[in-house]
This record gives sequence, C-alpha cells and structure tokens, in this order.
Amino acid sequence: MCIAVLSTAHPDYRLIIVNNRDEFLHRPTSRADWWPNNPSILSARDLARSIHGTWLGITKQGRLAVLTNIHEPNCEQAVGICSRGEIVNSWLEGSGEKQQTTAEFVDAMMASNVMDHIAGFNLICGYVGEPLAVISNRANPRVHWIQNQPGQTVAMSNTGFEDRSWPKVIMGEKFVDEAITEQVKLGETEDEFIVRLFETFATDTLPRLSEDSLEAYLDEFPKSVFIPTIGSSKATQTGYLEGAYATQKQTVVLVGLDGRVRYVERTLYDEDANTVPGADRSFEFTVER
Repeated sequence: MCIAVLSTAHPDYRLIIVNNRDEFLHRPTSRADWWPNNPSILSARDLARSIHGTWLGITKQGRLAVLTNIHEPNCEQAVGICSRGEIVNSWLEGSGEKQQTTAEFVDAMMASNVMDHIAGFNLICGYVGEPLAVISNRANPRVHWIQNQPGQTVAMSNTGFEDRSWPKVIMGEKFVDEAITEQVKLGETEDEFIVRLFETFATDTLPRLSEDSLEAYLDEFPKSVFIPTIGSSKATQTGYLEGAYATQKQTVVLVGLDGRVRYVERTLYDEDANTVPGADRSFEFTVER
C-alpha cells in the first residue's frame, strides 16, 4: 500500500515529492540511478518483469511521473497482462524527436487500449513547474489535473485519487504540510528538511493483529503511511509475491525555484528481507528545460 505526496506549498521549492514504496521484500528491485540506456532518466527500477518499469522517476528535461497501484482483490489480479511500470517508462522516455506535451501523452493514453490491459493504477505525470495530469483506469473521469497553483498538497495511495476515506492519505498530506511549516519556522537546512521528511514518513500507526499474515492486514494498511515488516522474511519457492511485505523504499524529491533537483532514495530492505541501514543514495542536477 504505497503513498506519494506532492506539494507546491513550500516558498523555496517549486515541487516536493515524498514517496513510500510498500512491496514484497523479495521482489527484485534496483536502487535509484541514471538509466544505462537513457542517462537522462533517474529512477529505481522493478526488475521482476522484463520491461524494468518504475513507479517514480524524473528526467533532466523535467519530466516526472509517480505511480501507485489500485488495490485489487488478490495478488494475481494485481499483476495484469502488461506492466504498470511500462506506462511510467513511456512518459519518461518520450516518443520521437518532438517533445511531447503532457496533454498529448494523456490523449494518446486515452485513445489506446492499454488502459484496459493493465491492472488498476493511478499515475501522476507532467513537467516540473506545469500542471500535472492524474490518470487512472479505475476512476470516472479517468483524468484530473493538479498542481496548477502554489500552496497545494495532494496525496495518492492505492485507492481512487479522490477517495478521502483512507487515513494514510489524510495523514500523508498533513505530515508534509507540517514538515514544511516546521522547516520554514526553524530555518532548517535542506539536508535537515530531507531527514525530517524521511523520519515523518517512517511514522508507524498500523494496528497490530494477532495473526501476522498479509491477508489479515490488508484492511489495516490504509491506516498507516509506513508499513512495518508483515509476514515471514524467509524466501519462498513460489515467487516474489509471497513472504515478508513492508515499506521497502522511501524517496524524497525536491525541485527548487531555479530548477535544481535533489533526489534522495532510502532503501530499507534488500531482496533477502534484511535491513540495510545507511543505504541512502543522493543525486543533484538542474532541469535543462
């Protein structure tokens, strides 16, 4: 049950993104880096499917995308025919020599049949400093537009984008707004602000149950922005969609008013479900657009 919060409420940053990726810990996943075949794209990647899609990425030209899955009744239904990460890849990679606008990408998505062959998802995409599109194949209408003015903070999780019934959505927005207020009031450095965001999004409010299984906890996951390890950390022989589940990665992206991007990823567990303290990766660049 992932969460992504985007905000334009900070006076010194054009955009702030905070993301917790909740996943089966044995799922093969790379750490954030510039793509070898396209070094203008920065992201971690899902290595479980051949497309090597991503759920969060940004480019040197200012394209960005964040994706969350829509909760499906079971894991098999959540896989789908095509990879949801492929949609993120297609936006980050662009199409042809002409720089595609966000609206053109949205129109192409709506005109294709890809939406009907992928499991449920929410996708926020666009360019830094421009309105962002929210696309979902489990909503009506399928497209919304956000971040078209300063002072907005919106959260997206594994339910419909406009669904305000999940406590973690409300908490996520509140946490970011409070972190911004405190950082401005205290005059914290950028590094201190990033630490504050990571620590805030490690807040565990998950109710504890007597049964330690993923199925037992599914209805509880919407109550916490951070998911502690649930289930056995022992690897199984039946694939990565079993075993321990938790918040596996956290990412903070800050985009300054001058287009400077700070991208920091914190990996909490490796593919053997072992904790990896101090596994932060930090990148900095300026948008060329």
